[in-house]
Amino acid sequence: MVVLAQDGFEVQWLQPDTPSLVPDPNAAPVDESPQRWFVELSNAPTGDNGPLAAVRSEKQVFRNAARGAGLRYIENYAFDDLFNGFSVTVSRAQLGTLMRMPGVRAIYPVQTIAMPQDTPGTSSPDLYTALAMTGADVAQNTLGLDGSGVRVAVMDTGIDVDHPAFGGGGVNGGTAFPTARVVAGWDFVGDAFNADSSSPSYNPVPSPDARPDDCAGHGTHVAGIIGANGDVKGVAPKVSLGAYRVFGCQGSTTADVMLAAMERAKADHMQVLNMSIGSAFQWPQYPTAKAASRLVEHGMVVVASAGNDGGTGLYSLGAPSVGDEVISVASFDNTSITQPAFALSPDAYKVGFNAATGAPTPPSSGSATLDRTGTTSTTNDGCAALPANSLAGKVALIRRGTCSFYIKSTNAQAAGAIGVVLYNNVAGPLNPTVAGTPSINIPVAAVTAADGALMDGRIAAGPTQLTWGNFHASIPNPTGGLISSFSSWGLSPDLQLKPDIGAPGGSIYSTFPLERGGYASLSGTSMSSPHVAGAVALLLQSAPHTPAQVVRTILQNTAQPKPWSGSPGSGFLDATHRQGAGMLRIDQAVMATTRVEPGKISLGESEVGTQVRRLQLSNRGTVPVTYTFSAVDTVGTGPYTFSPSYFIGGTGVAFSVPSLTLAPRTSASVNVTIAPPAGPTITGGIYGGYVVMTPDNGSETLRVPYSGYVGDYQARQVMTPTANGFPWLAKLTGPSYVNQPGGATYSMVGNDVPFFLIHFDHQSRLLRMVVRDAATGRNWHRALQTAYLGRNSGPTGFFAFSWDGTTTAGRNTFTVPDGQYIVSVQVLKPLGDEENPAHWETWNSPVITIQR
Repeated sequence: MVVLAQDGFEVQWLQPDTPSLVPDPNAAPVDESPQRWFVELSNAPTGDNGPLAAVRSEKQVFRNAARGAGLRYIENYAFDDLFNGFSVTVSRAQLGTLMRMPGVRAIYPVQTIAMPQDTPGTSSPDLYTALAMTGADVAQNTLGLDGSGVRVAVMDTGIDVDHPAFGGGGVNGGTAFPTARVVAGWDFVGDAFNADSSSPSYNPVPSPDARPDDCAGHGTHVAGIIGANGDVKGVAPKVSLGAYRVFGCQGSTTADVMLAAMERAKADHMQVLNMSIGSAFQWPQYPTAKAASRLVEHGMVVVASAGNDGGTGLYSLGAPSVGDEVISVASFDNTSITQPAFALSPDAYKVGFNAATGAPTPPSSGSATLDRTGTTSTTNDGCAALPANSLAGKVALIRRGTCSFYIKSTNAQAAGAIGVVLYNNVAGPLNPTVAGTPSINIPVAAVTAADGALMDGRIAAGPTQLTWGNFHASIPNPTGGLISSFSSWGLSPDLQLKPDIGAPGGSIYSTFPLERGGYASLSGTSMSSPHVAGAVALLLQSAPHTPAQVVRTILQNTAQPKPWSGSPGSGFLDATHRQGAGMLRIDQAVMATTRVEPGKISLGESEVGTQVRRLQLSNRGTVPVTYTFSAVDTVGTGPYTFSPSYFIGGTGVAFSVPSLTLAPRTSASVNVTIAPPAGPTITGGIYGGYVVMTPDNGSETLRVPYSGYVGDYQARQVMTPTANGFPWLAKLTGPSYVNQPGGATYSMVGNDVPFFLIHFDHQSRLLRMVVRDAATGRNWHRALQTAYLGRNSGPTGFFAFSWDGTTTAGRNTFTVPDGQYIVSVQVLKPLGDEENPAHWETWNSPVITIQR
């Protein structure tokens, strides 16, 4: 054995430059209970070779049994291909009845997914710089790739088929669908659909039609990143697109609509599916994640956004990206920002700005004298009333600090200013809001501290003119190339290494519906995912017979890890369970002649100690190459879910040989031995790093990310008590739950049934509720069982489960008589053994009196 990194290194705890947000454990409780459920039936779906007749017969058996049992439900969708079952709407009081229906294997909540928010009209980062970050510019311009002949599906808000970037006829074009570029698709919901029950425009009834046009914008933006070909050029500008619309013009959609769209994309023979959409905190067994993996097994590459829930802490990835075969994509910030600009005398120097929210849009022409109200050392610049008419007809330059942007702008406006330029007092861009009463009615622009100092110096030197116009300026993004703050954390609940890879997603300029301006700048893993989907199209164009199951490995081998965003200058790499393999490099993926499998190493829990994994290297090139092996640690995270702490060091990596020489068209393997960091302070934390394979011929360096859990995963608490006192036995009174710590009496009519409010600090493999007689201990069997539960989004969230007074044992159903009972809520820890009592957590309710 040749040891390249000794274990036993001291673990060093790290403090990020910008502290993480710490959730308030005393905040008001948040009900995160679903109202709609996936019902999975026993037979395999047709996509797994289940006979169609048997699949549909089983559904009819369920419907008949439900009618006989008095189950009142709405059947929303029935699925045959990627999932065998239904999505249904059912009252919480009848959840147990639903679970007991014949043939039901499991039930899963149908998550409601909010439409990702856009920010049109703000600073517009260059798409071409994002393409350069991933090597897509090299793939296009040097390798001659453009995605021709590849069909890429976009499941989103639709695509503006009139947009010239997709070959449309313009805003008044009325382009017929399908088009030469948008070749397939379907609108599953209609304009008015909105599944957000808290919205004034709530309308959960879909109105499908054949034209998947986009009135929201998000899908058009995503499609542009993949394949725009016009004023903006996407990653693969000659792909054929499919538009599968699952959102209305505003609001939310649901996971069952997504599943229906996935089945349609398969029927339309799409080769790649991009899903910039997801349900946070889920398992790979969640229906959309499982269906996505089935698509990969059937030959379609599935790419999905990791999620924008980084602020909620660890284990926050969304389904479908958490699916075993899915490419889960994290977001990095773009390197450059193209902003609207104004010009300064005497040399027409362009200064990029962000327009302040709450003020009129800056004009497209006109000049005025620029004046200042302080200097670069004035801490309270513009906070006090200014002399009357002191800024009459001028644009005021004001430094940030002490008081609000609204106060500064109000004072300048009262002094006669016809515009305001605010400048930062720290490094980085400024995005102010000046909304207030009375309103600001002059334009307000915001610039960096450096540009503010430049303007201050020019004013000090003599009269300076500011000219508005159709100008633009490109400026460096100070967080460019670092993981985006919103990007979701892994691992997956079954400790698989996720996300898989990263791409630019923070501030991307792309296409937008023509009626909303044609182009916009948006941020999110929604924007990083289509960079990878477009890259897959380029890869498939260059190597058409690449199996869908190995595309992810090829991309991961050549990705480039990036520095820790918490302290970029420290020399540490960001966590593998945040950035995956690192930044996508499609040019290197296409040119690489060696493949390393597997593309990632998921070590699971370290209770078993040192682990050995085998990597196989295959040289598909025409010349020999020697690879030397090494390893590097990444930042790890401590055990607390909702506000990660950070450490470095302690991992030991060794190899069975120091290097391998591969002749052309040959393969060889190396054993990698990885010892996890140790110590009570990091037990429950997550560690990671990269196995690095450095070639001797100057070709691409190859890497395989690894990650693991420190300690015994089953020691992690799931039903963590909260400041609100969960778990509760509760009564539902109107829209609110009332805690019943001393027990309660229930009539079992309508919603007057026992509810159990439970907070999940972590995902759970299985939940079951067992009923016992309070006096005698007699077992009245099981009231409810459901599998693969997600965690709550914060330390005060909860899920509500009900009991309708009936129980089941095998095929037998019992209605318990009036009396007093205790319900035992039992939760199996993730990856726990059902036969091991130590892997279960149990909470016994107060006494429940049933009095019908």
